[in-house]
Amino acid sequence: MLKNLKYVAALDKNGTRKVIFWEVLHSLFVAIPSGILLVIVWELFSETPNIVKVWSVVTCMFVLLMLQFIVATKTMVHSNLWVYGLANGLRIKLGNRIQRFSLGFFKKRDPGEIASIVLQDVANFEGIFGHSVGNITSGVFGTLILSSFLFYFDWRLALCLLAALPFVYPFLLAAKYFVRKLGHKQILARNTMGARFLEYVQGIRHLKSYGLVGDKHAKLYQSLEELRVKSIRMEAIPGPFILCAGIVFEVGFILALALGLYYLNHQTITIPVLITFLILGYNLYQPLKVIMVDYVMLQYMNESLTRVVDVMEHPTMESFHVRSPEKYTIVFDHVTFGYQDKPTVMDLNFTVPERSMLALVGHSGSGKTTIASLIARFWDVNDGSISIGGIDIREINQDAFYGLISEVFQDVYLFDDSIYNNIKIGKPSATEVEIIEAAEKAQVLEFAWELPGGMHSLVGEGGCKLSGGQKQRISIARALLKDAPIVLLDEATASLDPENEVYIQRAIQELVKQKTVVVIAHKLATIQNANQILVLEGGRIVERGTHDELLKENGIYERMWSIQQTLSGWSLR
Repeated sequence: MLKNLKYVAALDKNGTRKVIFWEVLHSLFVAIPSGILLVIVWELFSETPNIVKVWSVVTCMFVLLMLQFIVATKTMVHSNLWVYGLANGLRIKLGNRIQRFSLGFFKKRDPGEIASIVLQDVANFEGIFGHSVGNITSGVFGTLILSSFLFYFDWRLALCLLAALPFVYPFLLAAKYFVRKLGHKQILARNTMGARFLEYVQGIRHLKSYGLVGDKHAKLYQSLEELRVKSIRMEAIPGPFILCAGIVFEVGFILALALGLYYLNHQTITIPVLITFLILGYNLYQPLKVIMVDYVMLQYMNESLTRVVDVMEHPTMESFHVRSPEKYTIVFDHVTFGYQDKPTVMDLNFTVPERSMLALVGHSGSGKTTIASLIARFWDVNDGSISIGGIDIREINQDAFYGLISEVFQDVYLFDDSIYNNIKIGKPSATEVEIIEAAEKAQVLEFAWELPGGMHSLVGEGGCKLSGGQKQRISIARALLKDAPIVLLDEATASLDPENEVYIQRAIQELVKQKTVVVIAHKLATIQNANQILVLEGGRIVERGTHDELLKENGIYERMWSIQQTLSGWSLR
């Protein structure tokens, strides 16, 4: 736990030092009035009480209470600003870190789990640590100060009070063990529930069509029930151990009181000393009880913090080289890659000359999209290398690298913003004229001007207010606006009607004149003008050449071409 707390506190070292100072100062102001109260007790039990002295001490206590209020306010402000600042910094760092991971990181995790780490795990740290840091600091220093007073008056009774601590420790260990074990399970159940709920919302259209909404959706219902059970266990099982520890403290106080009466009966202590222990002795255990509860809560927080730190320490694809290519020829040199140790593409060797078009053709699962993802460096190769302009892409600074590539993939995601701003993502510094020009080339204006808000119409989350073809055209407009030297098109025309497909093909032809283009398409008619076509099967290149050359080979490409030409005249009667 200390390792995780040090990691987080290092995000704001100056703030950490300030909070420690104010918390220690506040704990002193909390504990000192109890010691001053003893002066009044002793004075009242003296033979000739000095009333002036008593009232002077009362006045002093009042001043201290006013100062305590001021210090407490300062401490609370500094502590809350510090904790919320740390939490905010953690979320920003997590967001920046996550974007630099390979897609393998996301493939092994549910989207709900990643969202849970950024939102709920950081919120756990924010909520628990924000309250615990003050309680524990005040409790530790308050206990030390009160113990010092008690040892000063009678070390025997002080030892008797503190003798309860070793008997409390086993209960604290047991509570810690169960909180860590059950807390881990509860967090896993929470993440599973989040993933199932996200899956439920995203698939609600299909679930409705099969009547599987509400309690009929068994997976979501089971995850909610599991979270309920795990949450109850996490609270109920460690609870009795904390209660038993509290009882030990109470027994310790009763034993100390009995011992004090015994000493008083044998005249080894005076009545003021006994009253001192009655007042301070009971107060001694109050901060210890708070520390005990907060310590157990910190163990639960640590489970969340461990998950956050694990993500922060997960290796990224970031390169610290500053090399940048001057030319944009793409070369695959004996490239082999697989998802989770299962080979997907094997020993690929090909070159895409600068400002030319390469088309990738093959049946589903042959490795076409994988090649495009490797060029975009969503993954790093297992063997071999990919270079752009003679430089291994792993040696190009990540931010600079992504500036070289525009992508239009099958799955288009639009943000819950206007059409205009979704296109502007391709080039945030673009002028309105540039954005409109890109929209016009991608045929976005054809439907945008028909909407009530025109280019400023909201598309909804994920583009839910638009058709698949409309979303695809916005995605193409982004690529056109970005004007990157390399363009990846994965089924770019798959969702377009025949009329708009013609316009998009013309726009792509314009791109070819100035860009290095890699196209994936099942519609072979759209890639007849490609400079080079690779036919893939089982992750290997089985044919390569131009459209005319491949037709003459009478191989896989020729068979796919013949089938598509036959099906183009198909009609439903």
